[in-house]
Amino acid sequence: MALSRRGSQRDVSGAIWPGFVDAMTALLLVLMFVLSIFMIVQFVLRDTISAQDTQLQGLSAEVAQLANALGLSRARVDALEGQVSGLQDELGGAEAQIASQLATISGLTRDLATRDDALAEASARITDFEAQVAALIGARDTALAEGEALTAELAEMDAAQRRLINEQEALQLALSNLRDELDVETEAARLAAARADAIAAALADAQAEAAAKDVSLAQLAAQLQTAEEASAALAGERARLQDLLAQTADSEAELQARLTATLDSLNATETASDTLRADLEAAQSELTLEEAARITALARAEQLAQELAAIENRLTEEAALRVAAQARAEELAAAQEDGAQAQANLRTQIQTLEADLSDAERARLAEAAAAEALRERLAQTEGALNEEERARLADVAAAEALRARLEEADAELTALTLALEEERARAEETLTLLAAARSAQDDLEAELDREISDRERVAALLSLARSTLAEQDAASTEDARQLEVLNQQVSALRGQVGGLQDLLGEARARAEAADTQIKSLGSELNLALAELAAEQKARADLEAAERRRLERFQSEFFGRLRDVLEGRDEIQVVGDRFVFSSEVLFELGSAELSDAGRAQIANVVRILREVSDRIPPDIDWILRVDGHTDNLALAPGAEFADNWELSQERALSVVRFMTDSLGFPPERLAATGFGEYRPVNTANTPEARAQNRRIELKLTER
Repeated sequence: MALSRRGSQRDVSGAIWPGFVDAMTALLLVLMFVLSIFMIVQFVLRDTISAQDTQLQGLSAEVAQLANALGLSRARVDALEGQVSGLQDELGGAEAQIASQLATISGLTRDLATRDDALAEASARITDFEAQVAALIGARDTALAEGEALTAELAEMDAAQRRLINEQEALQLALSNLRDELDVETEAARLAAARADAIAAALADAQAEAAAKDVSLAQLAAQLQTAEEASAALAGERARLQDLLAQTADSEAELQARLTATLDSLNATETASDTLRADLEAAQSELTLEEAARITALARAEQLAQELAAIENRLTEEAALRVAAQARAEELAAAQEDGAQAQANLRTQIQTLEADLSDAERARLAEAAAAEALRERLAQTEGALNEEERARLADVAAAEALRARLEEADAELTALTLALEEERARAEETLTLLAAARSAQDDLEAELDREISDRERVAALLSLARSTLAEQDAASTEDARQLEVLNQQVSALRGQVGGLQDLLGEARARAEAADTQIKSLGSELNLALAELAAEQKARADLEAAERRRLERFQSEFFGRLRDVLEGRDEIQVVGDRFVFSSEVLFELGSAELSDAGRAQIANVVRILREVSDRIPPDIDWILRVDGHTDNLALAPGAEFADNWELSQERALSVVRFMTDSLGFPPERLAATGFGEYRPVNTANTPEARAQNRRIELKLTER
C-alpha cells in the first residue's frame, strides 16, 4: 500500500511539471510580448512628449513675445489715445482761436466803421463850434460898438457939462454985479434970496447929476480897468465930498459974520433976481435933459453887462463842448491804437498759423496776396486818417487856447463888474451921506433964515456954488483922463480881438483843408474797398468755375476707376478720394510696392492719362497721394523711426513708381504722409486699425 501510494505520487508530480513549465513559458512569452509592446509604446510616447515639449517651449516663447508685444501695444495705445485726445484738444483750441480771430476781424471792421462815424460826428461838432465862435465874435463886436457909442455919449455929456459950467460962470459974474447993487433995494434982496434958493436947488440937482455921471463913468471904466483904480477914484470923490462939507461949515460961519452987511443990498437986487431966476430955470431944464441922457447911458451899460454875462455863459458851454470833443478825439485815438495793436497781433497769429499749415494750404493762402496788399493800403489810409486827426486835434488845441484867452478876458470883465458893483454901493453910501449933509444944511439954512438976512444967504450960496464948480472942473478933468484910458484899453481889446479873429481864420482854414483831405482819403478808401470786393468776387467766381470744371473731370475719373475696381473690397471710394488698403499695396511694415499694388496703381495712371488729356490747360490740377498708418508703434529696430516716416515713405514710393516706371508728370503729383494722426475710425480694434492703414488718391487743384 505504501509503495503503491508513493508510486502514484511520483506519477502525479511527473505529470504536473511539464504543464507548469509550459505555463511559465507561456507566461514569459506573454510578459515579453507585453514588455515589448510597453517599450514600443514608451518609445513612441517619449518621442511624442519630446516633440510636444519642443512645441510647448516654442509656444511659450511665442506667448511671452505676444505678452510683451501686447504690453507694448497697450502702452502705445494709451500713448496714442493721449496724443489723440491732445490733438483733439489742440484742434478744438485751433477752431476756437480761428473763431476768435474771425470775431476780432469783425470787431475791427465794426470799430473802423465806428471810427468813421465818430470822425464825421467830430467834423460836424467842429463846424458847429466854429459857427458858435463866429457868433460870439459878432456879439463881441456888437458889444464893442455899443461901448464906442457909450463913449461918444459920454463925450457929448462932457460937452454939455462944460456948457453948463460956462453958464454957471456967467451966473457967478451976474451975481458979482448984483452984489454991488445989494445996498440999493431991500425988496430986491428978498427976491434975490428967493432966486438964490432956486439957484441952490439947481446946484444941488447939478451936483446929483454930476454924482450920477461919476457913477456911470466909473461903471464904464470898471469894465476895462482894475478895481483898485476905481476904488482910488471913489476914494478921491469921498475926500472931495468931505472937503465940501468942511467948506460948508466954514461958509456958515462966514455967513453969520456977513448977515448984517448984506440985508440992504438984497432989497436992491429983487428985480435982477427975477431975470436970474428965469436963467436958472432954463439951466435946470438943461440939467434935467442931461440927467435923462445919463440914466439912458446907465441902462445901456447894464444891458451891456447882461450881454457880457450871456457871452460868458456861451463861452462856458463852448468850453464844455470843446472838452467833450477833445475827450472824444482822445478816445478815438486810443481806439485806433488798440485797433492797430489788434491788427498787429492778428498778423502775428496769421503768420504763426501759416507756418503750421501744409504745403497745399500755404499755396492756397498765397492766392490772398492781393487782398493783403489792399489791406496794407487800408492801413496806410488809416495812418493818413490818424495824421489828419492829429492835425485836427492840434487845431482844436489852438481853438482851446483862444477860448482860454477869451475866458481870461471875460474873467477880467467879471472882476471889474464886481468891483463896479462894490464901488456903486460905496457911491450910494456917499450919496446917502450927501443927502444927510444936504438935510443938515437945509436945517441950518432954515435957522439962518430966522437969524440972517437974505443977502448973506445969497453970498453963502454963491461961495458954495464956486466951490462946487471948482470940484466939477476937477471932476471933468479926471473924467477926461479916465475916458482916455478907456479909449486906450478899447483899442488894445480891438487889437486882441483882431489877433484872435486871425488865429480863428487860420484854424478854420486848416480845418477845411483837413476836411477836404479826409474826404479825399475816404473816397480812396471806398475805392480800395470796392476794388477789394470786386477782386474777391472775381476770384471766388473763378475758383467756383474751375472747381465745377475740375469736378466734372473728377466725376469722370472716379466713375471710370469705380468701373475698373468694382468688386474689390480693399478699395473704396470715399467722397472725392480713392482709398487703397495698405495690405493691397505694401507688405506689413514695408514701404516697397508689391506686384499687386503696382498693377492697381498702373490702372489708376492709365485712366488718369485718358482723363487728363481732356482737362483744359488753364486748370492747375494735381493728384495728391496721402499715406496713413494705424496707431501701433513700430517694433524696435524697424527700418523706419515711426509711423509718420512710414506713411511718408509709402506715399513717396507710390509717387516715384508713377514717375519713374509709368512716366507720369511729376509736377502733377504731391506726396504727403499723415502717420496715425488722421484716422477714419477711432475705435481701438483690429478692424478699425485695418481701416486706418490706407493710401488715398485725390484729384484736386494746386
